[in-house]
Amino acid sequence: MSESSFQDDVLGELGDDRLTEIASLLGTDTAGARDAVTTTVGAMTGDLQQKAGADDEDGVEVRQAFAEVAEPPLQGVSTLGGGLGGLLSGGMMAGVLAKLSRPVANAVSKKTGIPAATVSRVIEMLIPVLLAVFAKRAASGKAAGAPSAGAPSAGAPSAGAGGAPAGDGGLGDLLGQILGGGKK
Repeated sequence: MSESSFQDDVLGELGDDRLTEIASLLGTDTAGARDAVTTTVGAMTGDLQQKAGADDEDGVEVRQAFAEVAEPPLQGVSTLGGGLGGLLSGGMMAGVLAKLSRPVANAVSKKTGIPAATVSRVIEMLIPVLLAVFAKRAASGKAAGAPSAGAPSAGAPSAGAGGAPAGDGGLGDLLGQILGGGKK
């Protein structure tokens, strides 16, 4: 009864059609596109976790964006299935992800050899998907009573200066719940 990883959730939300589109953009097959997406998503979530733990303007912005994701603005409307609903619930997080896109594209380019401009185009395609997965994970965590309470996931930032304490239902739990998935 293991939960899927964040990357698996992104790939599932992405679907075969968009994965094929990414493969075409990259000039590879779907397996190559999967690898590129997984690498890119890993880099983006790693940067988000690092920035969320920082005691600076970027850290505050990322923490606010995660708090916003945890409270989707639309109620009674299908907001979690991606598409227009996923975009509407993005708000501040969409801006945070857009800011991360250039440094992540450069890092992924160095790691994979894929041109940074091409990685940037992949990231543009991934942002609405990431927003949908963030929103789904936040909603399912609330319904399930925040399964990570008391034990932040590995890699989730712990309480730092200006950060909410981890393990008490605060930011650390939210990050673990949204990004951590089934990893223990």
